[in-house]
Amino acid sequence: MKLLSFAYSSEAGETSHTSSSRDALLTVARTGILVGDEVLDLTSLEEPLPGDMIELLATGGEALSAAFREATDKARRANLAEVRVLAPVPRPGKFLGIGLNYASHVAEQNIARPADQLWFNKQVTCVIGDKEAIEIPRVSSMVDYEGELAFVIGTRCRHVMADEAPRVIAGYTIVNDVSVRDWQWRTPTMTMGKSFDTHGPMGPWIVTPDELGDPHDLSLRTWVNNDLRQDANTSEMIFNCYEMVEHLSTAFTLEPGDVITTGTPAGVGMGRKPPAYLVAGDEVKIAIEGIGTLTNPVVQERPWN
Repeated sequence: MKLLSFAYSSEAGETSHTSSSRDALLTVARTGILVGDEVLDLTSLEEPLPGDMIELLATGGEALSAAFREATDKARRANLAEVRVLAPVPRPGKFLGIGLNYASHVAEQNIARPADQLWFNKQVTCVIGDKEAIEIPRVSSMVDYEGELAFVIGTRCRHVMADEAPRVIAGYTIVNDVSVRDWQWRTPTMTMGKSFDTHGPMGPWIVTPDELGDPHDLSLRTWVNNDLRQDANTSEMIFNCYEMVEHLSTAFTLEPGDVITTGTPAGVGMGRKPPAYLVAGDEVKIAIEGIGTLTNPVVQERPWN
């Protein structure tokens, strides 16, 4: 099952990519299921399901399965081209990233392989969806791409062992962990360099585990302007998704809608000789097998309002 957040084009209207316009879109956000090229609107059922993805995930897997059966017959349908696809979780409660989780990425930085999981926080206001623009901030030109598999928590949980972790994962999506390298390197937490507005592209939807299969054997590729920059497989992760759940839930409660992104392989801009950072006019495209493609243009930062 592919779950998505969307707005009808007639409701979304003409919007720019400023913070205020993205927030305005959330007021008309709906949840749906993608079947082929059609979106089944879960908010249009006789007993409507929540238009907010976090609330939808909190209803549980059985409720979603029942909704899918009902939606195939009774939901309002729209062609995918006729709606605006939003980030699947527009405002996650937590947006967490792991650093140095592919041996190839560790090697391209010429540093030691980590013995422990290295986590940082991305502020949730950085989230944008498919086709929305990544902004080059006025304070830096060292903006980098990182194609990553991410997973979304579906069940409130704590102290989850790795072998039990699959039951708390609602599904998987794609994240571009955009990083402002000079700001990232200024502090060991990396939060500032990971959290600029528009630097959390996510989507285009969430694929449930029953449809995706093994998340640890998926092709992951990233292009910049049709130039293939990253070509890897999720089997190359140092710590797998289930080990991440065990580690994080040891310390704090994970909740429905929390987004956890699993690290990037080699091929990032700072690893090239000379470094190849993003500039206005670029386009970044990330494709993960079984999920789809996340595409974002790159523009110069626009005035905030």
